Amino acid sequence: MVNIQELLGPDAKSLLEHTCTTIPKESIYVPSPDFVDRVFALSDRTPQVLRSLHQMFNTGRLAGTGYLSILPVDQGIEHSAGASFAPNPAYFDPENIVKLAIEGGCNAVASTLGVLGMMSRKYAHRIPFVLKFNHNEFLSHPNTYDETFFASIKQAYDMGAVAVGATVYFGSAESRRQLWDVSQAFQAAHEMGMGTILWCYTRNNAFKTPEKDYHVSADLTGQANHLGVTIEADIIKQKLPENNGGYLALNTKESPYGKIDKKVYSELTTDHPIDLTRYQVANCYMGRAGLINSGGPSGKNDIAEAVRTAVINKRAGGMGLISGRKAFQRPMAEGVGILNAIQDVYLSKDVTIA
Repeated sequence: MVNIQELLGPDAKSLLEHTCTTIPKESIYVPSPDFVDRVFALSDRTPQVLRSLHQMFNTGRLAGTGYLSILPVDQGIEHSAGASFAPNPAYFDPENIVKLAIEGGCNAVASTLGVLGMMSRKYAHRIPFVLKFNHNEFLSHPNTYDETFFASIKQAYDMGAVAVGATVYFGSAESRRQLWDVSQAFQAAHEMGMGTILWCYTRNNAFKTPEKDYHVSADLTGQANHLGVTIEADIIKQKLPENNGGYLALNTKESPYGKIDKKVYSELTTDHPIDLTRYQVANCYMGRAGLINSGGPSGKNDIAEAVRTAVINKRAGGMGLISGRKAFQRPMAEGVGILNAIQDVYLSKDVTIA
């Protein structure tokens, strides 16, 4: 087990001893060993979907805890293969991606049709597959930000996937089409007995101002989460919030934007990262749909950053982390170490909901 306090450094006291008074923990459906039976079994999810979710929750080092550690490797399309795999060319080989997820003790591996399809017969029974069926791509010129279907739901079912994943760029000009396309695909996935995970990313040039990048504001990402659970995403993937007030910054008399109640800022959130993330959880039906935060890009202090993100997510009431580049852009042993460090936070009885 990693030394969580040591890795948090000077932020340890603030993060480990914080009490959330904005949205109390008693309001949150906290992940637990019986989460599928306690929450999803009350929904319209079929017994086949419950079985698929149960398989994912009961694989890897976090099996039986209600928390998830997922390895996502779709960056070969989303960020281009060269940009993603040049730091460690071994991961051009799909088998190494799956091996990393298994050796790293993950609950599941999320990747593309090509990656998972290439390894399906060898590994689909050994670790849950999550087929990410839509992607942006960085070969068209000029670069655009849109999501295209690369796979069908039937292909996910045929290869033995337990869940499917998709991205919607909320706030973009194409978001309404993406929302409808993914909603239909999620319906098909549930009908075939698979779970659903939605990457709820915000994307609009107006969201980035000279003062702040509101793509990671709690209010905008929270609303993206709320739209995601509306189309029955079982699990929401979202970036950790770094600020707040996106609606306020974008709404002017000359250009009205959105709707918001100022209590969101005065009563439901503070500037503490756990409170900001708690607001994201609240928008996931108070945690009935799990919030997993992304691990972010690889850098110099990956273990410390990953542990910090995991602590914030867990104490806010989230369901885990989905971390890729920090793990696969380095030798496998080091990648396994980072994944295990993340999992240690969720296994630690000393890190509790705030």
